[in-house]
Amino acid sequence: MTATYAIRYVCPMKFNLDPPVPVNVVRAHGPGMIRIGDRELASSVIVTARALIEPWRPRGMADLVAADLDPVLELQPEVLLIGTGARQVFPGTALIAELYALRLGFEIMDTAAACRTYNVLVAEGRDVAAALIVE
Repeated sequence: MTATYAIRYVCPMKFNLDPPVPVNVVRAHGPGMIRIGDRELASSVIVTARALIEPWRPRGMADLVAADLDPVLELQPEVLLIGTGARQVFPGTALIAELYALRLGFEIMDTAAACRTYNVLVAEGRDVAAALIVE
């Protein structure tokens, strides 16, 4: 008895990784500017992994009013970082009370620290928004 073998050619399987979803990352910041991805901006900005709202009205913490946070609150982030410019400056108690009433996690820090913290949280996949004042 003679055995007959069929030879089949099996095409090698190709694995293609899905391209990474582009996210907004702060690449640089300094006096009067912030670079998000390849865009260099000279105004205050609100940034999330997928949204960029610019220009954002306040040019300093003295300009910040509760209505300025409406665009970022509409995005419903898990965490809100407020970058206050070159130095950490706390807003008035009325604004802080409004943020507490929303039961939203928030941090207030200078813009450089807010940029670093934002990048770390975005890299972790967190739902974070940063409202960054550029002076």
